[in-house]
Amino acid sequence: MTDMKLQPKNVVVLGATGSIGCSTLDVIAGCSDYLRVVGLSGHTNVELLQQQAQQCQCSHVVITDAKRAELFDRSVLSGGVELGVGPAAIESLVSRDEVDVVVTGIVGSAGLRGTWAALQAGKTVALANKETLVMAGAQVMELSRERNAPIIPVDSEHSAIFQALQSGRGEEVSRLILTASGGPFRDYSTEQLASVSVQDALAHPTWDMGPKITVDSATMMNKALEIIEARWLFDLPVDQIDVVVHPQSIVHSLVEFVDGSVLAQMGVADMKLPIQYALSYPNRWQGPAAKLDFTVPFNCEFFPPDYERFPALLLGREVAGRGGTCGAVLNAANESAVARFLAGTLQFTEIVPACRAVLEHHDFDPTPSLDQLLTIDTWAREELECWKT
Repeated sequence: MTDMKLQPKNVVVLGATGSIGCSTLDVIAGCSDYLRVVGLSGHTNVELLQQQAQQCQCSHVVITDAKRAELFDRSVLSGGVELGVGPAAIESLVSRDEVDVVVTGIVGSAGLRGTWAALQAGKTVALANKETLVMAGAQVMELSRERNAPIIPVDSEHSAIFQALQSGRGEEVSRLILTASGGPFRDYSTEQLASVSVQDALAHPTWDMGPKITVDSATMMNKALEIIEARWLFDLPVDQIDVVVHPQSIVHSLVEFVDGSVLAQMGVADMKLPIQYALSYPNRWQGPAAKLDFTVPFNCEFFPPDYERFPALLLGREVAGRGGTCGAVLNAANESAVARFLAGTLQFTEIVPACRAVLEHHDFDPTPSLDQLLTIDTWAREELECWKT
């Protein structure tokens, strides 16, 4: 049989200047026989976006912040490169005929519209924006099915589950087990948590992430959001989704099958591996991700989570069980609460109670439209801003 070289996949990277975006570009550079960048988007870091556009020699660049776009040096772009400005330019970019895969690395609810537009256009989405499924899981998964547009998870935990699920049929799954590092405060007492500072919360022991995600890890709200994401992504009820604390972050998640077999996906704590798998699926390639060194001893420990000290986990389970508008409210309230914590107007231990208060105060709708979800997202942010002020 003739060894035919595959055409490279054309990739758009949304949120290219963030940690996921930068890692994605490293993966693409390390797999240049298989992948090619055709478009990048950034929000405010125009200097880095300029460098990336030069290095990638992509054909499309989008800056979503109109004021920051005025600072972009168009002279760094070669002839024929299009520069788009504003959120609408992202929707246009991901819908282009030549695009094969869209990596959604925009943090927060801002990533929903780009993901939605990519799915509507029938593109494969490498989903790194968990808020998309937290806010609109039912709607997004329905759109994915209607448009025959695959969603491949990039979150290390959901990528691990996605990989392990290749070893069995859906009806053979007993439960999904998400691993959590436990963040920097996994051994803190309730009294110690009450005095946590912003600097303390940003000192994650394992992962190098942005401030918002790092705080989410400290409160374990990230795991609450991942429970909701897993419920929609893998179409399982919340009582089949569990969490275990694994401080070493070597096992990225596990799947237990009905016969008692448990399959785990292991790897170095490096986002390049799940990013590359999302881009290579259903194949595997050599790439730039680091590999585990089995010549050096290491331990893998597992502990049950403490729901009393980290109440975000219970909140996440409740929201995953109810569905409807709950996910959008929780996500928006949490983003606003984390912003207030980072600004010094909310204590660390007030983040989850504030989110619960807004959630309990909202008008629940079990089957909202996308426009309703976006409206209630705005409402929840405003409610959280007024909480105890």
